[in-house]
Parts: sequence; structure tokens; C-alpha cells
Amino acid sequence: MTVWQALSRRGYLGSAWPWRAVGFLVSGAVFGAVVLVVIVVGAVVGGALAVVLVGLPLLLLTVLSGIPVAAVERWRLRLAGVGPVPLARHRVPDAPGLGRWLTVRLTEAATWRELGYAVLLGLVLWPLDALVVAFAAGVPLFLLATPLLVAVDGEAKVVKLWTVDTWPAAFGAAAGGVVLLIVGAYVLGLGAGARAEVAKALLGAPGDSARVTELVRSRVRLVDAFEAERRRIERDLHDGAQQRLVALTMALGLARLDAPPGGPLAEQLAKAHGEAEKVLAELRELIHGIHPKVLADYGLEAAVADAADRSVVPVDVELDIPGRLPQPVETAAYFVVCEALANVAKHSGASRVTIGGGYEDGRLTLDIRDDGHGGASATASVSASASVSGGTGLTGLADRVSVLDGRLFLSSPPGGPTLLRVEIPCRPTEPCA
Repeated sequence: MTVWQALSRRGYLGSAWPWRAVGFLVSGAVFGAVVLVVIVVGAVVGGALAVVLVGLPLLLLTVLSGIPVAAVERWRLRLAGVGPVPLARHRVPDAPGLGRWLTVRLTEAATWRELGYAVLLGLVLWPLDALVVAFAAGVPLFLLATPLLVAVDGEAKVVKLWTVDTWPAAFGAAAGGVVLLIVGAYVLGLGAGARAEVAKALLGAPGDSARVTELVRSRVRLVDAFEAERRRIERDLHDGAQQRLVALTMALGLARLDAPPGGPLAEQLAKAHGEAEKVLAELRELIHGIHPKVLADYGLEAAVADAADRSVVPVDVELDIPGRLPQPVETAAYFVVCEALANVAKHSGASRVTIGGGYEDGRLTLDIRDDGHGGASATASVSASASVSGGTGLTGLADRVSVLDGRLFLSSPPGGPTLLRVEIPCRPTEPCA
């Protein structure tokens, strides 16, 4: 959890996040002041002594100071709940030795980016950290201490603007300090969050967004490749092993007709024929589970109707899909329906299921509702950043839907009903026949 997320939740004031925000900002102010001293001393002294070459190593160390400063800042970001921040892309020297290492460091952009951040921290960021802490925490605490100051000195100078020398005024100032301290806790959180985002943006390795985009694209390509492999396996089993089993079953049936009835050979052939028929039925069911032919040939609406016909629990289908949808969308939606029907049969105790939805406004919507006892343990919404939990069997399907930029919702209050909704943005590839 980051400080931004903590601010939006109840109980922020009673949590450790205000203290973490203070720690982040105070440590930033102290560290920034130290960095400023190091950079100024290194630059001034090194520049003055550079004439006699003594200051060159000092200048070199000053230039390289951004590397440890950036490392400390990445570690400090954990106080604000941000991390780990990707390291800058420092190149690995292609040869050993200090000289080669220095050459690589001084000629790469990452070193100068981190030095730029160190200069920004020393000149701009740490005074801002100190200012936020002074106003959001220092002023309220001074007001809270007003009665104590009046008791000790007889008067108190409030924010150096007005003098308090009476007890009613002192306790009034303390009450105001309590209110400002509550407000200041949120200001500290906002300041720490903004400061952390600045550091994260400046210290993050460039090209991260491009890498994330490429990861998403590669994930989509993997899903497409997986679906293509499923279809290939289904086709090979259907056209190869299944046809051979059909031929074997027919041959065993013909052999039974030619065998003398009542003999041991007839019994063995009958047993073998029955086993072959069972294997054929199991293979057909396996092929249907890998990638149903009705889905590939006739589309999602027909495939859902076929799944409803094979369901143990009676199913009403009310779908309106104007045309064929992209194959990944049809496949994901179909297997969500199959998994939902399997869960209903195993766990819900429902007497009827309704599958509704259709295509509208560039989005496929499926609603699977049952009248069971409900109480399924799951998150309320599943998207790219969340998943169904509690053993519902839908986690993989939620991931598949999220790859397509879709969402999967599950509502299952105790006593029912249970509603599973799938929304996937897409465009029809062809009209229905």
C-alpha cells in the first residue's frame, strides 16, 4: 500500500502512515541538506584545486555522487510505500579496471541523470520537505504547547504574530493546534505522496513504460499462441486419434459378430468393444473441453447453447450476438460460461441458471445467474490488478479476460442469488449467417 492509497481509506489518522510520512519528509530534508553540502564543497574545493590537478579526483567524486544519492533515495521511497523503484541502466564495463569503470560511468546517461537528481534534491526538494513538515507539524505542535509556555514564561509568542498571556487564550490556541494537527496529518500524507512520485519519476529507469507495454503485448501473443496450440491439439485428436478409435471400435464390433456366441472369445471381444467405446466417449469429451468444434464453426452463441444442453442444472439462454467475435474473445467467454456452469453444479445447490447478455456499444457482456444459496468467497471485481479468490476456479479465467482488457465481476451474497458478469471490449469480425 502507498501513502496515496492510505489517504483514501478510513483509519488513516490511527495508522502508522502519518508517522511514515513525517519520517519520509524529515529524512529527506536532512539527507538533502547533507547532499547540498557535499556537492557545494566538492564543486568549490575541487574547482579551486583543479589548477594544480589535486582537485580533479574531488570533482570526479562529486560527479559520481549522484549514484549513491539515488540508491539512498530508492531505499527511502519504501517509507512512502513506493518500491522497489527500478534501478538506472548502468552499463557493465567490458573490461576490468578502475579506468574502464570510470569511462563507462562518465559516458552513460544514467550517471548524469542521477547527478541531476542529486542537485535538484540539494537545491529544491529538501527545502520543500522541511517547509511541509514545519507548517503541517511544527505549527500545530507549537500551538499545543502554548499552555506549557504560558505556565513557564507567563506568555507565549504564537507563530511570532501575537502574544498569548492568559489561560483562556492559551487553551484556545491549544484547541486550534489539535484541529491543525489533524489537518496537518493529511497534508503530510499528501506532501509525502507528491514527493515520492517526483522521486519515482526521476529515478525510474527510462523506458519502463515501453517495457510494460511490450510485456502486455507479449502476454497477449502468448495467449494467442496458447489458443492456436489448443486448436491444433483439438484438430489432431479429432482427425487422428479419434478416427483411429472409431475404426477400432467398428472392427471390434464386426469381430464380435463373427465370433462364436457364448464362448470366451466372444466375451473378450465384447469387453474390448465396450472399453473402446468408453475410451472414445472420453476422448470426445476431452476434445470438446480443449476447444469445442461448435465454437470454431458456429460461434459463441451456438457454443453457449451447446454447453447449456450438456449442463446438469437446467439453463435458460438469452443471448443476442449480432455476429462472430474475435476468436480470443469467443474462447474466453465460452470457458467462463463452462467454468461457471461447473461451479453451479458442484457448489451452489441451484435449480436453474440463466445466461443472458449480448453485444452492445463495442462490448460483449455475459451474465450468468443462478438461484443457489450463494456465499461464494470472491472479490467483488476482477480486472488486470485483481483476481477471484477463495477457490472458485475462476482465477485463470479472470486473467484470460484481463488480457483482453475485460473485466469479470462476481456477486454472491449469502442466500443467493449468484451473478457472474463478464465484460470484454471487442468488435464483430463478421455478421452472423
